[in-house]
Amino acid sequence: MDKLKDKISQYGRWAPINEYIVRIETYLENDFSISLENAKALLETIGKEICKSKGRILAEDSSVNGVLKNAFSVLGYTKSNMVVQISSALATIGQQIGELRNDIGTSSHGKTLEELKNRNEAINELTKYFLINSIELVACFLISLYEGEHIEINSSKEIAYDECEDFNEYWDELYGEFSMGGYSYTASEILYNNDPSAYETEYNSFLESTINENEE
Repeated sequence: MDKLKDKISQYGRWAPINEYIVRIETYLENDFSISLENAKALLETIGKEICKSKGRILAEDSSVNGVLKNAFSVLGYTKSNMVVQISSALATIGQQIGELRNDIGTSSHGKTLEELKNRNEAINELTKYFLINSIELVACFLISLYEGEHIEINSSKEIAYDECEDFNEYWDELYGEFSMGGYSYTASEILYNNDPSAYETEYNSFLESTINENEE
C-alpha cells in the first residue's frame, strides 16, 4: 500500500493508521480475513476522524458505507456526485467482510479440518488485490480531500470511456460487474473513474494486442 504510505508521510496526523497497513500487508497472503477486516477498519477510522473534526455526529451503528457517505458530505460533495457514488460503492465492498469472514476466517462459527485447510482458496489472488487496491484508492482520496489538496474532479480525460467500447466489453468479460446495495458498476467503469492512468495503460495494451493478432 505504497500510495497510502506516501500520503501518510505527507500528513503526520494520520500516522496511527499505519498500524492497519502493517496488518493488511502481513496477513494478505496467509489470512485474508484479517487483512480485509483491517482494511475496513482503516476506512472507518479515516471517515470517522473526518466527521468528528467537522462536527458531524454519526450513529453508533453506522455501517462503513454510511460513515464514508457522511465523510464525503461534510467535505462538500452531494449524494448525487459521481465521486461519492463510486467511492461509497467501493467502500461497500469492505462492508462484506462479515460474509467473507464466515467463509475464510479461522474462528468464525468454527470449521471442519478440511474447511480450515482450504479456506484461503475461497478468494482468488486477483480479487484480493482488487479489493485492497480499491480501498487504498478511497483512503488516499479522502485524506487528500480533507487536507485541502486540489483535486480536479471533472477534469477532461485524454481517453473518453464511451469511445472504448471494445476494450470495455473485454475488461468487463474478464472481471464482471460489481453490485453493492442500490448501486451497480462494471469493472471498466470502476477502473476508468478511479485510476485513469491504469485504464489508459490497459487500453493501450489491449489495442497493441489486437493489432498483433490482426497482423498474424
